[in-house]
Amino acid sequence: MRKAVIRVELWYTDQHTKNVRFSMKVEQQIASCESEFQRIDILKTSEFGKVLVLDGELMITQKDEFIYHEMITHVPMAVHPHVRDVLVIGAGDGGTIRELCKYDTIEHIDMVEIDKKVTDMCLEHFWETSCRLDDPRVHMHFEESLRYVRMMKDEYDLIIVDCADPYGPAEGLFTREFYGTCYKALREDGILINQHESPYYSEHSRSVQKAHKQIKIVFPYSTVYQCHIPSYPSGHWLFGFASKKYDPIADLREDEWNRLGINTRYYNTDLHKGSFYLPTYVKQLLDM
Repeated sequence: MRKAVIRVELWYTDQHTKNVRFSMKVEQQIASCESEFQRIDILKTSEFGKVLVLDGELMITQKDEFIYHEMITHVPMAVHPHVRDVLVIGAGDGGTIRELCKYDTIEHIDMVEIDKKVTDMCLEHFWETSCRLDDPRVHMHFEESLRYVRMMKDEYDLIIVDCADPYGPAEGLFTREFYGTCYKALREDGILINQHESPYYSEHSRSVQKAHKQIKIVFPYSTVYQCHIPSYPSGHWLFGFASKKYDPIADLREDEWNRLGINTRYYNTDLHKGSFYLPTYVKQLLDM
């Protein structure tokens, strides 16, 4: 009599909405811990490589993180003519810092992350994104972001809000008070970039609407741009571009940026211009 062969497979499932799930086959659970704020897991998957998961929610994958981090960084850097001082809120995985460190003209980067254990685990297990956190220009602050930004005035040329979804530890980073505080922390020609989530599913689109509405009240120039990230809900992802002075297309320094010879895999200046041309349903959602 033949013996039955039982094959056990481990799968990670990201709950995109109440009715939509996204799953990937897991080869190994690399590391897990409980911090003061959340559960942190780093998994090795068959298709997406290593993935960072916070409280069960997918944050980044080794395979497509470059798309997110390039688009949140190089769009403002190709517009602002003299970024010297940068504040990055969140970004505990280090990917945004990695992209910023490609610019020799940047003199100082403050990274404010509430959960030190996220950064510690990425330094140990996710070197693809954390590889530039030891750059001498980078100064890491492990504290509550809103409290930190309140102390700043006319301090930064660029603020990048690279935080998790608008609940849990990051909930306070999607309010009018927070965006107003960022406005005061920026210099007279400063730029704010905010990750806006996906406009596709209704559970996420309400957050997109709220964030865009709050930023428009505070900044004289406010718009939205997009990219495609396969592992994120619907794959369609938005970022908010807000500025005291610059238009992201009219003030694009295309030739100057291209002469820098910065190595990217997703971003280029043609895509930069195209990313601000939004589908009709997004324009209707944001009343643009």
